[in-house]
Amino acid sequence: MRVRETNHDLMLLGSFTLLSVAAAGIVALLDPAPAPASAAPRPAANQAPAPSQTPVRIVGIPFVPNTNPRQR
Repeated sequence: MRVRETNHDLMLLGSFTLLSVAAAGIVALLDPAPAPASAAPRPAANQAPAPSQTPVRIVGIPFVPNTNPRQR
C-alpha cells in the first residue's frame, strides 16, 4: 500500500495533526486540576486605589464611532 506522490503533503499534515492532538490529550490528562477560586474579590493589580483618583474634566463632545460610512 503506497501513498501517491501527490498525497504526501496531505499524509504529512494528517499524521502531524494526529500526533499533536495525542500529545495535547496526554498533557491534559497529566495536568493537575486548578485550585478553586476564592470567594473574596481582589482588586486588580493595575488599578489605582479609588480615593487617589482625581476627577477629570472632559472638553468637547464625546467620541461616537461612525458605524454608517454613508451618513455624516
